[in-house]
Amino acid sequence: LYRDGLLRVLTTQGLNKDEHWLLEDALATAYRLAAGLLVGVLLSMVIGILMGSYAWIEAFCLPPLSFLAKIPPTAMLAVFFVLVGTDFKMYVTMIAFGTLPTLAQTVYQCAKKDVPESLIYKAYTLGASHAELIWNVIYKQILPRIIDAIRLQIGPALVLLVAAEWMIASEGFGYRLRLFYQRTDMTVVYLYLILLGAAGLAVDYFLIWLRRKLCPWFGE
Repeated sequence: LYRDGLLRVLTTQGLNKDEHWLLEDALATAYRLAAGLLVGVLLSMVIGILMGSYAWIEAFCLPPLSFLAKIPPTAMLAVFFVLVGTDFKMYVTMIAFGTLPTLAQTVYQCAKKDVPESLIYKAYTLGASHAELIWNVIYKQILPRIIDAIRLQIGPALVLLVAAEWMIASEGFGYRLRLFYQRTDMTVVYLYLILLGAAGLAVDYFLIWLRRKLCPWFGE
């Protein structure tokens, strides 16, 4: 069964014999996932660190983030269709919306609780400005926690992306899964599920390696 599915996705398919399902779907899904996670992670880091550093930003951002974290992003699909259309921006927006509230609150909690006050006092004693404190002390102190939090968002981000591709995409893993599910042809479905799991695991191990390189002092 798996051999049949592998042969079908690796060989040319369709009316045009230059179509390669696996390459096209992998590139489309990977590009959308990377762009959505990049936007979501960058916004979460900025908002979370600022919330942990400034009380007025915490008071302004924490209630809406807590509210948005309770809304299932897949339930917002119709809203995304209206606001940003059904092109590439929709996938990025959906992944960013799905990861930002939880990830920003995680970064905020790390900035609030995982930075020893002694480090803050030492930085101010040595003449650091508030911006220097945020970059040189808070950010670097919580960076390994941020990377671990990003690891936990890979699975939810893949779920959101596959759901969006299932509904509106013309290429990608979600689209191909829908296509073969409707045909009750499971040879490709099983293979694509294995590939999705393997890809998520590869990203997870890459982030672990990145954490070890950037934060060797953190340990396991």
